[in-house]
Amino acid sequence: METISEISAIDGLNRPCLDEGYGAAIVPSPGGDEAKKQKALKVLHVVNGEYYSGAERVQDNLALGLAQFGYGVVFACVKEGRFAETRRAKNVPLYRISMPELGWRKSIDRLIRVCAQENIALLHAHTPRTAVLCAGVHRRTGLPWVYHAHSPTLWDSKRYLKNIVVGLVDWWAARQADRIIAVSESLRRYWVRLGIPARRVVTVPNGVAAWESLTVRKPPEGSWVLGTMALFRPRKGVEILLEAIQVLSSRGYRLRVLAVGPFESEQYERHLKEMTHRLGLDEIVTWTGFVENTQEMLLAMDLFVLPSLFGEGMPMVLLEAMAAGLPVVASAVEGVPEIIRDGCEGLLVRPGSSSALASAIARFLDGAVDWESMRRAAYERQRDRFSLESMAAGVAAVYGELPLPARMPE
Repeated sequence: METISEISAIDGLNRPCLDEGYGAAIVPSPGGDEAKKQKALKVLHVVNGEYYSGAERVQDNLALGLAQFGYGVVFACVKEGRFAETRRAKNVPLYRISMPELGWRKSIDRLIRVCAQENIALLHAHTPRTAVLCAGVHRRTGLPWVYHAHSPTLWDSKRYLKNIVVGLVDWWAARQADRIIAVSESLRRYWVRLGIPARRVVTVPNGVAAWESLTVRKPPEGSWVLGTMALFRPRKGVEILLEAIQVLSSRGYRLRVLAVGPFESEQYERHLKEMTHRLGLDEIVTWTGFVENTQEMLLAMDLFVLPSLFGEGMPMVLLEAMAAGLPVVASAVEGVPEIIRDGCEGLLVRPGSSSALASAIARFLDGAVDWESMRRAAYERQRDRFSLESMAAGVAAVYGELPLPARMPE
């Protein structure tokens, strides 16, 4: 089997555990008491809203974290779904703005009314769909706006024609934004390659709340619990994980798999469960569906696995796993090596290779890597570099570069 050390095509993964800086410096805006003495400027975060997955967790965390920097958040959802009910920032106003596939003018009109009603100073889009709306509002009102890029849309899935269409819409709208926030350095380079001036693209890594302390645990003995967590869809590579688990099980390894999260569609759910049955894994793999309390699920895992096939931007599930003190086996797709350093917080493998994935997991099961030191390194790296506070500070710094109204004393 091939491991990451045998894969020379993936550039720059086998390096010492050294931190690397990002392409654009982040200088936090004033926070704490100074921000509290000033009236908050309101930012309208325009989101899809149908799921509560990685990008939605970023939006929710920003609503919780930006207040300390003098910014109040208002949400506008363009799709019905889980976000409105599941978000933690329940005190944040939320408007439902329907957006049909065609005829967006009425949606733009509704957003403009929300902006007037809430005295919005800045727009913040999170998807290609919402970027189109924000560009329309900007053209009619002059309000500045920011586009938060969460993944490279041109190679977001196996549906290549759809990738091109969505990617072109994404590029057309984003080029009109005052700033593009890229969640990883690789994503910042993606936008610069598409012709966006480098000065307008800023890297702000994702962040999650750090756990108070690293949970005291003994190394697993006997059976291991492998975990994965996602909005399950073809780009997540779950089929590769199932194939790897079948290989490991056939070799006598004792393990269980906890697959946490909803499915993109009923059809895809049937596909994965039929594959699980066909491979003889019904007693090994547990599909939990959507779970609100993910901390409880993470505490039940010994090793986190993310077998993505395409660039991830900066996966929130990896940061949440690291916060829980879980070492990681993940595909070396764009964004992931900026979080997980191969051999430090986990192991990286070639995307799409079930043999490489099985080999990396087996190294943990065999005790060939130090589980305890990797889990500690994962916990410390998330706490030090990918916290909720650092993400909110970075976004606030981007806001601070834009021509916003002066804050008034309370």
